[in-house]
Amino acid sequence: MSGEIKILKREHPDSLGASRRVGTVLTVRNSTRQSRLSRVRWLMIMMGLVMVGWPSAFGQDLPAQEIMRREYFVSRVKDSKSEATMTLINAAGQQRVRRMVSLTKLQDNGVSQMRLARFLYPPDVKGTATLMIEHTERDDDMWVYVPALGKVRRLVSKNKSDSYVGTDFSYGDIIGHKVEDYSHRLIGLEIVEGMECFVVESMPVSDRVRREGGYGKRISWVRKDNFVSPKLEGYDLHGRLFKRLLTTDIRLVDPTLGRWQPMRMEMINLETGHGTILSYDDFKANAGVQQTIFTTRYLEKEP
Repeated sequence: MSGEIKILKREHPDSLGASRRVGTVLTVRNSTRQSRLSRVRWLMIMMGLVMVGWPSAFGQDLPAQEIMRREYFVSRVKDSKSEATMTLINAAGQQRVRRMVSLTKLQDNGVSQMRLARFLYPPDVKGTATLMIEHTERDDDMWVYVPALGKVRRLVSKNKSDSYVGTDFSYGDIIGHKVEDYSHRLIGLEIVEGMECFVVESMPVSDRVRREGGYGKRISWVRKDNFVSPKLEGYDLHGRLFKRLLTTDIRLVDPTLGRWQPMRMEMINLETGHGTILSYDDFKANAGVQQTIFTTRYLEKEP
C-alpha cells in the first residue's frame, strides 16, 4: 500500500511587489515497512527525550548543595522584629505557654545573622534572654542571660545541641545549621501539603559537627517553588529518628528579595513525646533594627 502527497509550487508577491516561491514539491511514498520504521524511530526519539528530560524533572539539574543553600537564605531578611508565642506540650498533652520578642539583623557580609530573643511571660522565665551571633570563619557566639543569676553566661559550640531555654528546639535549630557543615544528597521528590518538594539528605562533614549539632543525619523536604522547608527530620547520633519539624502558614515577608517566613513551627521530640509550637503573632521584616542592640550589655536590660 502506497500513497503520494504533493504540495505544488506557487508564486506569491512579497511586500516589495516581487514574486517569490513558497512551497516545494514533496512526494512521500508510504509502505508498510516504512510506516513501521517511522513508528520505531518515533518511539526511540520519545524514549530519548524522556531519558534526557528525567534528570531535570527530578531536580538533578539543581545540585543538592544549591537547594540547601537557597533554603538557608530564603528566610534571611535584612532585619526583623517579631512577637511570638511558644507552647510547650508534654506527652500527656499538658501545655505551658510562653511569650517572647525577637530581633534579627544580617551582618554586613549578607550571610551571617544576629539574633536576640527575650521572654516576657510567664514570671518564671520573664527577662531570660539569648543572644546569638553567627560567624562564617569561626565558631558562632552564644550567650544567655538569666535574671535569677544576674549575669550573662557565655555558651560554647558543644551547647548547640542543648535545649533552647527548656523547649524542644536546640540552640543549633534556632541559630541555623550551616550549609557547608553537611554534605547533601538529593534522594527524591515528594508532595508535602500539596506542594512538590525536593527531599535532601544531609550528613555531617565531621565528627565535630555531629557532636556539636547533635544530629547524625538530617532530612529536609524543600519546596520547589520557594525553597522553604515545610518538613524536616533529625536523626540522633545512633541513627534513630529523633525530631520532626513541621512548618505552616508560610508567608512572603520580603517580595523584593523573595524572602519567606513560616508563621508556625512545630518541633516534635519523637523520643519523649514532647513538643513545642512557635507561633508568630506579629512579624515585621526590614523594620530598621539597629546593630548596636546585639550586645551582651543590652542583653542584661530588663524588659
